[in-house]
Amino acid sequence: MSEIFTEIDIPPQFPDHTQLPESDGSFVKNFQEHPQCLILTDSITPVLQQLHPDGQYCIGQDCGIYWRETEPPEKGAEAPDWFYVPGVPPMLDGKIRRSYVFWREYIPPLIAIELASGNGDEERDATPLSLARRRESAKPGKFWVYQQIIRIPYYAIYEINNAKLEVYHLVDFSYQKLQPNERNHYPIPPLGVELGLWRGSYLNNPEQLWLRWWDTNGNLLLIGNEIAEQERQRAKQERQRAEQERQRSLAVERKATQLAERLRAMGIDPDTLE
Repeated sequence: MSEIFTEIDIPPQFPDHTQLPESDGSFVKNFQEHPQCLILTDSITPVLQQLHPDGQYCIGQDCGIYWRETEPPEKGAEAPDWFYVPGVPPMLDGKIRRSYVFWREYIPPLIAIELASGNGDEERDATPLSLARRRESAKPGKFWVYQQIIRIPYYAIYEINNAKLEVYHLVDFSYQKLQPNERNHYPIPPLGVELGLWRGSYLNNPEQLWLRWWDTNGNLLLIGNEIAEQERQRAKQERQRAEQERQRSLAVERKATQLAERLRAMGIDPDTLE
């Protein structure tokens, strides 16, 4: 006799991004974190639009990547300060993403960036899940999760207080620490960009070091207000060149008029001269 399954017998479906918390409830680590993420997103958007003319990519800023189902749900998630996932829609079922559910989409972020307020120990924590369980720890280390479970190809840790940047590349199932190039930047070949530190001011923040993107020729990828300022300077230079050309034309006209007057004073009609 065949078994009859009722609705109660059917195990519940894994939750999706609309059913999981979008935040673990922790405070933003520092005042630089939010504008720093804005700089990263703003400047690389034109690059991503070229790479994805169909718009199929998403950027996460301090939102959860769920890699296993736990109770409470936040124990099964990591929330990089900034990450980029290629080949996925920016919205799901017409809804803005609240989180990224790895067990539903299977595509890992290409790069994740952590902005460390301390010395980076938390961001470098490689405690595996098995050891965390034996120690009754709340969670395994995020370095281990990014490397062994989600398998994010590029992982950057920026210690804000120490102005120290490290970038790791996943090679043969483990992270290898990269060395910077001659510009002290870290190339990210799949994106065609380099990641490094730039000194300047942004919004209402004093001059300090910021994470920025450069192209492979070492040109800084500009953010919106920098592009606008560049356009203002270009327009100003064009106005200056136009004014200089006008002044040169006026000077030529004055010289021609003066020469014609001298010729007339000598009894020569300048209009008859060829």
